[in-house]
Amino acid sequence: MPPPAIEVSGLSKRYVIEHESRHDNLRDTLHHTARKLWRRVRWGTSFEREEFWALRDVSFQVQPGEVLGVVGRNGAGKSTLLKILSRITEPTHGRIALHGRVASLLEVGTGFHPELSGRENIFLNGAILGMHRAEIRSKFDEIVAFAEVEKFLDTPVKRYSSGMYVRLAFAVAAHLEPEILIVDEVLAVGDVQFQKKCLGKMQDVARGQGRTVLFVSHRLEALRELCTHGVLLESGSVTQQGDIESVLNAYVNSMASGQTASPRRHIQEIEQPSSVQHGKSLNLTLTVRVPESAHEAHMRATIYSDSGQPLVGMGTHLQADYVPPEAGKTHRITLSVPTLPLSQGNYRFNVALCNGPAGDVVLDRLEDVAQFQVIGPSPFALGRWPDRGSLVLNQDWQHQALR
Repeated sequence: MPPPAIEVSGLSKRYVIEHESRHDNLRDTLHHTARKLWRRVRWGTSFEREEFWALRDVSFQVQPGEVLGVVGRNGAGKSTLLKILSRITEPTHGRIALHGRVASLLEVGTGFHPELSGRENIFLNGAILGMHRAEIRSKFDEIVAFAEVEKFLDTPVKRYSSGMYVRLAFAVAAHLEPEILIVDEVLAVGDVQFQKKCLGKMQDVARGQGRTVLFVSHRLEALRELCTHGVLLESGSVTQQGDIESVLNAYVNSMASGQTASPRRHIQEIEQPSSVQHGKSLNLTLTVRVPESAHEAHMRATIYSDSGQPLVGMGTHLQADYVPPEAGKTHRITLSVPTLPLSQGNYRFNVALCNGPAGDVVLDRLEDVAQFQVIGPSPFALGRWPDRGSLVLNQDWQHQALR
């Protein structure tokens, strides 16, 4: 029996964070600097350092040809895990074993030299993967056709849009035949058609060619379609692993149970129902500490579908009679949607505290802060929900014979 393609055992990653205090005059600044120097000379460390464990004792295996989905809230440790597996950063403790060549697509900008053209970067990436020039040439036309960047092939990639960059980066990673393909949520940068194209290619890579894929995404539909197994990360630890459906159910349940944000953030607490009746009201309540520097604080909220598509954008800057909350105080802010037009399914919120008349300066942002389910009977006479789309609108259709 062949060994696992990926073996992770007792993996931990620690970061050390230094906090800088603010000083309003020269005397305080000099005094603070002198104290830091004295403490470092005397004890060899700074008194304002804090340890943060991005990963703690993470263990799992991925078999050859398996597609593993990694899910979790923002800050759960997913990106740190992928960076360690891609050998971008070193673990503090633990062990990883990768059996085969690895190609990674983690974020826009990873793996390409900005001064080189698209053509040159294709050959550079192939060389990094250990491929001979003849092997790269045999795949070159497929890569270019998939990425749809023929006109800009000899243009330095620093002039590419983020969409062009991701198209070429994914095409290179998927076509240069790595045994292990690691893909982060970066695919969300591309348009919907290209995302579908990428998912189809990853299915072909895994099922048709028997290679191993590790996929991180918030798009639950894509994870269900592509993955066979999953791992759920919470606060840097694995809380569940197994078949993809059980892992995704655990993830949705953990999101629906509500969360309390860190007291260091401006958005400190979130309350929302786990389920809402279609056509009824939806209420989201936030506890927000408005900083003293905010001269005109606004709230924004976006509802996303289960697949990660933004559906509804809301904000206090759109309300004519809105009066900004007083700066320097904690406020209880409630968003009310009187008649919810969403069809049955699972949805999630992103919320942000912003500053300025148009609410365009973000002070704090929380993503996936509230998961909720829309339930209830169909509002239509025949009892059927729409075949497509997530919004159900009041509507009236009429017809008149012309002949």
